[in-house]
Amino acid sequence: MAWLRYPTLYEINTWVWLAELGRWYGKPIDLSSIPAAEWDALATYGFDGVWFMGVWERSPAGIAIANSNQALLDDFRRALPDFQTSDNVGSPYCVRSYMVDQHLGGPQGLAAARRELASRGMKLVLDFVPNHVAPDHSWVTEHPEYFIQVSANETKSDPKSYIEVHGRFLACGRDPYFPAWPDVVQLNAFQLGLRQAVVDTISNIAALCDGIRCDMAMLLLNAVFERTWGKRAGDRPAKEYWNAVIPAIRKTYPDFLFLAEAYWDLEWELQQQGFDFCYDKRLYDRLAHDSAESVRLHLCADLAYQSKLLRFLENHDEPRAASVFAGAKEKAAAVVMSTLPGARMFHEGQFEGRKVRLPVFLGRRPTEPIDEDLRVFYGKLLKAINDPVFRTGNWQLCERGGWPDNASFLNLVAWSWTGTVDRYLIIVNLSNVRSQGQVRIPWHEGAGKMWRLTDLLSGVVYERDGGAMLAPGLYVELGPWECNLFQCRL
Repeated sequence: MAWLRYPTLYEINTWVWLAELGRWYGKPIDLSSIPAAEWDALATYGFDGVWFMGVWERSPAGIAIANSNQALLDDFRRALPDFQTSDNVGSPYCVRSYMVDQHLGGPQGLAAARRELASRGMKLVLDFVPNHVAPDHSWVTEHPEYFIQVSANETKSDPKSYIEVHGRFLACGRDPYFPAWPDVVQLNAFQLGLRQAVVDTISNIAALCDGIRCDMAMLLLNAVFERTWGKRAGDRPAKEYWNAVIPAIRKTYPDFLFLAEAYWDLEWELQQQGFDFCYDKRLYDRLAHDSAESVRLHLCADLAYQSKLLRFLENHDEPRAASVFAGAKEKAAAVVMSTLPGARMFHEGQFEGRKVRLPVFLGRRPTEPIDEDLRVFYGKLLKAINDPVFRTGNWQLCERGGWPDNASFLNLVAWSWTGTVDRYLIIVNLSNVRSQGQVRIPWHEGAGKMWRLTDLLSGVVYERDGGAMLAPGLYVELGPWECNLFQCRL
């Protein structure tokens, strides 16, 4: 079955989640033995898909490298003050093989988990890491031509950026703006044999799930890869990497979902190369650091582009939302990201207000207090956006205005959703001051009638004249970071 137009996703750190379930239930739990109550709890949120982050086989070689890296060890102790080396279970992005790790239940466990999700109307998303693999991946010995190779002399100027494997010197994986990642080896995106091997690998993955999140997808673009590796990569292919990979998978799996972790304003280019959704890091940054007007301008982009963005407030790479967005600001930002067109992604622990960003290497996380108020809020928000209109309806940015002596309306952003039955109006004050404005509603058929506006977050109900809502607009006054999520009915 095809994905909905605007799905809601949930990322779970699989290793950590299963470990905590095991401690809660007092017995070992893997993907094959998760209690039904836990699956039911996920289903109550109305997620369309669950991303089990980090199911592939971890690398012993990668673990050893990480445990000898002082910068990583310092980061581990930052997150987990009582860190022990046994807590480093290996980076899920240092993949030894695309086989489900036996610690998590192996292939049979994943198949069981997928059945449980499907029985509750949820799809399964897994990882794919196109840029690099672990030093002990089978390709390193069986297909050294798949990698960026250098001479021994080249390694002398920057030895930390290279690794020797069986007498060959291979580049460590990297992006062009940061030091190399010491625990992984760099694949050569220009190597045609590798591209076919990637198609085969993803085809095998596609038989196990309903979509993949492609790590650092923009690194494989021809222009980016050439700029990063130059002549070491060989001749630039005529075809883009993703144009070679995605259509090949879709021949067999036409509804398979491709999500791109993407930065550097390359989202549009990756969309054109076949990705269903790309990370919207710009929205995240604007919500965290910029004004309401900057957010509104971001939402003025073409709807075709916005409809293929993945909105989020946190994921395993970003700081926890509760540590970035203080108090009411997180609620306002959450209303924004979860009611826009495109995909929306939440992260396990976000609803409870966790603040410690856990390095992906760790199999254990610290105990943190639960923010009950935040958990109640997210419960109301997820229930509200479970209406089909937010998955398949029509979205429109609303105009808002004010008065010559009161420019606080610039702190407001507003938009509407129109479905076959219900309509929704979302208004958010993205500032720390009380703000007033007039929001113009685009529903002309309501002129001369009374609208009943029910705020699904507060429960407050208003009745307003449809003609006045068209012009001069619905009068709104919101306190700092307050918002309205109105269900609107005539």
